[in-house]
Parts: sequence; structure tokens; C-alpha cells
Amino acid sequence: MKPSLIFLALLVGQLANTLQDKPVVHLREHRNIIDAEFGGDLLELINAPTVVNLPSQAPKFDSHGKPWSIDVKNLGPGAVTVIGNSQFSIRINLGKTVHIYSNGEAYSLTYPLQR
Repeated sequence: MKPSLIFLALLVGQLANTLQDKPVVHLREHRNIIDAEFGGDLLELINAPTVVNLPSQAPKFDSHGKPWSIDVKNLGPGAVTVIGNSQFSIRINLGKTVHIYSNGEAYSLTYPLQR
């Protein structure tokens, strides 16, 4: 039991460090579209519209040549739904963060972060 708790604590710590290492970006004023250039970053949603759209053409790589992904953190005040192409939609509740991945054709949720 104790080794499991230690492992869990290390895993949570690694996830927290991953988020802190990413540049933080915000939606442009009066926009509800996530820019493709935000790939690899942490997008904080503050007073965002209730529906936010991912880039209409799913990007394959970010500006560093890595597979395109984005962490989206909802700071409120209410839930936000992120919509991608026809097959992707995720509701992000207040205080939650999700990791969205793109393979260049479609979006997917790679793992929900507990932060």
C-alpha cells in the first residue's frame, strides 16, 4: 500500500511539473477559436464563451515540430465545451484541465488531468 501511495504522489507531481513548464496562453479578446499556434501550450480559459472551437483543420505538428497537443484549463466562471471537427467535443468543468491531441486529421482526449 505504501509503495502505491509513493508512486501515486510521484505521478501527480510529474503531471503538475509538466503543466508548469508550458507557456500559458489565453484566447484573444472576443474570440472563441483556439489558434493552431497555441499547440504545446497551456490554454487558460477565463470568462470564456460557453463553446470554444479547436482549429478547423486539425494541426499535425506544433511550432517545435512535436505532435500537436494542448492543455486546456477552465478557470471559470462556468463549464466550457471545446469542439473540434465533427467527431470531437469535450465539456470542461470549472477548475479542470484536459489534454487534447491532434494527429493532423482528428482530435482526441489523451488523458484527463486531475489538476
